[in-house]
Amino acid sequence: MRIKHVPYLLFFAIGVTGCSTNGQMSDVVPFIDVRKTYPEKEINITDFAEVSYIHFNTDDDAYLYKGSICCATKNTFVVYDRSSHSVLFFSRDGVPKSRFNRFGQGPEEHLILDRILYDEETDDVFLCNENIFESNNIFIQVYSSTGEYKRKIPLPPNAMSWSLVSFDNKSLFVFAEDFHSTLISPSKRKNREIDIPYTTYYRISKFNGEILDSLKLISNEVALEIPVISLGAAWITRYYRHVKSADGFYLCNPETDTVFYYSGDRSLTPVFHKIPLVRDQDPKVVITNVVDAGKYLFFEVQTLVLPPPQKYYFLDKETGGIFRQKLILPDFKGKDFNIEAGSNILNSEDINGYIFRLGLSELKEAYDENSLSGKLKEMVASLDEYKDNDVFMFVRF
Repeated sequence: MRIKHVPYLLFFAIGVTGCSTNGQMSDVVPFIDVRKTYPEKEINITDFAEVSYIHFNTDDDAYLYKGSICCATKNTFVVYDRSSHSVLFFSRDGVPKSRFNRFGQGPEEHLILDRILYDEETDDVFLCNENIFESNNIFIQVYSSTGEYKRKIPLPPNAMSWSLVSFDNKSLFVFAEDFHSTLISPSKRKNREIDIPYTTYYRISKFNGEILDSLKLISNEVALEIPVISLGAAWITRYYRHVKSADGFYLCNPETDTVFYYSGDRSLTPVFHKIPLVRDQDPKVVITNVVDAGKYLFFEVQTLVLPPPQKYYFLDKETGGIFRQKLILPDFKGKDFNIEAGSNILNSEDINGYIFRLGLSELKEAYDENSLSGKLKEMVASLDEYKDNDVFMFVRF
């Protein structure tokens, strides 16, 4: 196992360094000043991505669901139905393929699901199963797309199960902190009985969970909990520390006020820095949810209070300009979109994109107001908002 230590002051001490994830970015690492009000810039989604609309066929009541797309592969969309705990598989054109339900507390069942991944080549469905009452009882149950049980894979201690993503066709990527509980008691926080978290990224085998590689980013004792006490405890924020891109990962490390790019060859490069330093802020502000869409790099600025206010920006790689997001779509007049990352990113070995869920009631209202056009209008015209599933808009970068 190889561990790389990245000192906090290294990148600030050496000044700006080169950064190139696709050959378009400047050699100067930009600084994002979260105190500034950056100008808003309107961009058409179709200018940087291919857009398609998906409606999952609902002729069979067994494929009605309350949930969203969990992952996508070259030929398949996977949906988790929160109401029945079923995992549903649809073709890329919305035709039902298979489904299964292994919900329960038995040795070959799952209980609380934080993440679902699907490897189409091996027909492995990875269900990340978490027991919230036991910090180290986190593991992956692996099934086929028809529900056949295959194996159980352990995760590293204190791994954040919801952060699990596919690294390549043989391994998974997950981060862990030095504590796992989502709650810290005020007394422990005051007496500093709990260490300040650092972040370790693990690459583990898809077959047996063996740790193949690791990367550690040092926190320098910056606590990133929301400073609001509710029911005798302080809540910890959940934001995405790593987001997969087409050929690597963006690592959002707020303790060092830096977003890094971790490439497939294991090199680590700073993409941009944030000012002011998080250790000097109250309330603290972090950058998270970085999404690479070719010539644009979308990201979110989150203030650590409850409820956390969120601002959405993008970096123009060609000009270096930073702007507030205002994304528009010709087929949906008057509707603004934000790329917010999180679970809406669809990344696998052959897919790099983003999914928007469009509620049927909103679409029907827009249809009546003549705000829809093109293929979206044609699709909505044939749907019943009381019987059919919602529409998804797939944005492929």
